Amino acid sequence: MPNITAPHITSNGGQRLLSITGKIWFLVAAIGQMIFIAFILDFYGSRTLTGRFEAWNDKNLITGHVSGDTAGNAMFGIHVLLAAYVTLGGLIQLIPILRRHFPSVHRWNGRAFVVTAILMAIGGFWLTWVRGTHLSVISALSVSLNGVLILVFAPLAVRAAMKRRFDCHRRWALRLFIVVNGVWFFRVTIMAWIVINGGPLGMNKTMSGPADIALEFGSFLVPLAGLQIYLMAQDSSSRATKLAASALVLALTALMAVGIFGATAFMWLPEM
Repeated sequence: MPNITAPHITSNGGQRLLSITGKIWFLVAAIGQMIFIAFILDFYGSRTLTGRFEAWNDKNLITGHVSGDTAGNAMFGIHVLLAAYVTLGGLIQLIPILRRHFPSVHRWNGRAFVVTAILMAIGGFWLTWVRGTHLSVISALSVSLNGVLILVFAPLAVRAAMKRRFDCHRRWALRLFIVVNGVWFFRVTIMAWIVINGGPLGMNKTMSGPADIALEFGSFLVPLAGLQIYLMAQDSSSRATKLAASALVLALTALMAVGIFGATAFMWLPEM
């Protein structure tokens, strides 16, 4: 899965700016995701490795540890801990220097990333619809749509790589990166909304309020739309288009930074 920047950077000022804004977005996202990984390993990893599975419920969860539910508890634990790898694995795939100088690492990590993403998507369906890990039907549908997109984008990225259509592979891989990190984007999006509005405006306890619905679907569909605009701007010969896309990427980066701050301060650090 290649880097987020264009494969060929021209001397055009708009193209350079577009490349810089893409790198800024990735840097901010990487910082936020590393904090998320640290939280998963510290909170869930420590409790799982010491056999204190009931302590998963120290954090407010929809359905965490349930006494007697061996299959559900095992699936939950595996799902959460794999989230740490798939988050880190996705970041590794987007680091250009690793792809250029350690291609075997890029290939094998990419394969592991894709397989893990597919398994987590299937596991997510099971947790949502069989175990009932959802607060409302609308939230379950949002999670399921995210999972469906993972199952669509993953084989398309692999197929393009196998055919050595590397630019096409890069684009599908970037889309896959977005949806695989849907849980992270959702938390960041929620906290950005709360921080900006000074509270949970339009939200309720079952995640079925008007803001909840918009945030649930928008948390991964808006970044996907932003990525598509970014890719289209890379292909465009219009300097104005590149500048407009750069401004959009910076705006989305600023919102993401606010959300990362909120999630770190109020969701992750207090539990570590």
